[in-house]
Amino acid sequence: MNRALDSNLIRQGGTVPEGPFTHAFEVRLHDTDAAGLLFFAHLFRYAHDAYESLMAAAGFPLQDLIRGGTALPIVHAQADYRTPMRQGDRIRIEMTLAEIRRRSFSLDYRFLDDQGHLRARARTVHVLIGADTAADLPDGLRQALARWQSREEQGCLSGQSQPQ
Repeated sequence: MNRALDSNLIRQGGTVPEGPFTHAFEVRLHDTDAAGLLFFAHLFRYAHDAYESLMAAAGFPLQDLIRGGTALPIVHAQADYRTPMRQGDRIRIEMTLAEIRRRSFSLDYRFLDDQGHLRARARTVHVLIGADTAADLPDGLRQALARWQSREEQGCLSGQSQPQ
């Protein structure tokens, strides 16, 4: 399992991007509540879409990991909502690697509007499992994720513990 994950980085070429990983979306009508605002839980759906894009860009598409018997389930998620998002709003998610540990990593998400105003922020914590047990993150995955390491000492959300 780990050897296959490590080889993905070699195939990908490993260019280092400038700044955070970005993913854009437009708030759709079906994602809003009766007040016309983004339904709170749908923020995590957009965060997960961005996470899937980041993993593909890192050379570790989730569908390949899952088919290979590996998973990176979210074991913790949190969000802060700053200003409402409405149907039609164009949002850019900026993602950074907040922390990486032996078996887990956390990602920070900043949801910005067209003018660059912070609308929300979130954090997800992922743990690598294979064959129903926690496993160490392989070096190839660590190196791929490190490309988006946050330059700040702390991520956008702090004070939460996470698994090893």
